[in-house]
Amino acid sequence: MASKTEQRSPRIGFALGAVAAMLLAAPAQAAPKITPSGLEVPRYVSLKYAEVNARNGPDEAQRLLWIYRAKGLPVQIVAETREWRRICDPEGGLAWVHRRVIDGRRSAMRVKPENLPLLSAPKPDAKVSAYLKGRSTASLDKCEDGWCRLRADGSSGWARESDIWGADPAIQCRKG
Repeated sequence: MASKTEQRSPRIGFALGAVAAMLLAAPAQAAPKITPSGLEVPRYVSLKYAEVNARNGPDEAQRLLWIYRAKGLPVQIVAETREWRRICDPEGGLAWVHRRVIDGRRSAMRVKPENLPLLSAPKPDAKVSAYLKGRSTASLDKCEDGWCRLRADGSSGWARESDIWGADPAIQCRKG
């Protein structure tokens, strides 16, 4: 008489073989990057305060690189620890800031010095509803199909994603 293990093994072997075949046939997908916050990296946030210390590493004892003086500046988190976030800024600077100085609200920046027309609808022939000054920031409501809805100083409108900094999902700074 066969043992219980011997009676089950052909079925188990077949099931494992079928699962293995399905796994081999499935396209490879990158696993989501697990971060201490549980949020995706890279992602955009904004600076919460008018003065934010940018450090060389994730610790108060690390060398101060510079001080951001722009509340609402959009930055991209490219790495994180439990308490610190490595950010990329619109000028390509990489630094570490404490998590308490960032805000989850999204903003965007017109990096070029020229004013940016904000349109009444997300299409190139829409009427201009306002202008975003060059080198200034605006709240970013949403992006869809290459267009982003921005708000600043009581006005709102649509701009092409390529005309602002703070919407491109790709990492904006090379880790160094």
